[in-house]
Amino acid sequence: MERAGLVEEYLDRYLPPESAPPATLSRAVRYSLFAGGKRLRPALVLGSAEAVGGSIEDALPAAAAFEMIHTYSLIHDDLPSMDDDSLRRGRPTSHVVFGEAIAILAGDALQSHAFAVLADPPSPCRVPAERRLRAVAELARAAGVSGMVGGQVLDLESEGQSVDAAALERIHRHKTGALIRAAARVGAIVGGANEDELERLTRFGEEAGLGFQIVDDILDVEGSDETLGKSAGKDAKAGKATYPLVHGIGEARKKAEELLASALSRLEPFGPAGRPLALLAEQMIRRRS
Repeated sequence: MERAGLVEEYLDRYLPPESAPPATLSRAVRYSLFAGGKRLRPALVLGSAEAVGGSIEDALPAAAAFEMIHTYSLIHDDLPSMDDDSLRRGRPTSHVVFGEAIAILAGDALQSHAFAVLADPPSPCRVPAERRLRAVAELARAAGVSGMVGGQVLDLESEGQSVDAAALERIHRHKTGALIRAAARVGAIVGGANEDELERLTRFGEEAGLGFQIVDDILDVEGSDETLGKSAGKDAKAGKATYPLVHGIGEARKKAEELLASALSRLEPFGPAGRPLALLAEQMIRRRS
């Protein structure tokens, strides 16, 4: 079974069924979580664990936790008070289907589920408690004020403002990059990485994460609703700072390729065990949708 399929199966097994009370909330959680998506962050967790000699099976709870955090962030990003988007993963957004209150609560529920499964996964669990505790702290930092949530605030405050290159990179490294970096780190931690391996995968995650967001900026300019599965051109409409706006399309593409090359170089010491991560980085930064 492909890795995305393993993550899907784990998520389906762990989360309450649609009929579980309160059923409206259970349906809303599953509606967004199983709407599709690339499952990149779970794949990073699994690939990093494998690169350091860990077990994919043992890393599945952490992989599932990252997908739940990512999906919660998308639900909240799409709210009228945030990006006010009506399309996500090719279907109407959660608040369009269930209303704003249930959408907010569905995001909250996914966040809680994520930390529960990461801290205390269903048996059997072979990952030592100290590694799980470290993974919880990593995910909490990446998702919170010093990471994704803080980056969202910077992004909101930059709308309609003149933003320089340094400020733009700071936004991207927090809003998107922090969670991708943490996915690589948590996979390594769960897999039993030594400090040198952890440092290499940290740098890999940082570079792949920034490259991913730069490409996301480019696709928002060049893509369509159909190819992206979300509203295209919304960054420009909202007056957001993006790499094409600050640097131009050509320089943005060049920067993304430079980041990819550097990220791939971090994987060389892992040999064949790092190949899944290398393929994933290429997919993230050379994608067309």
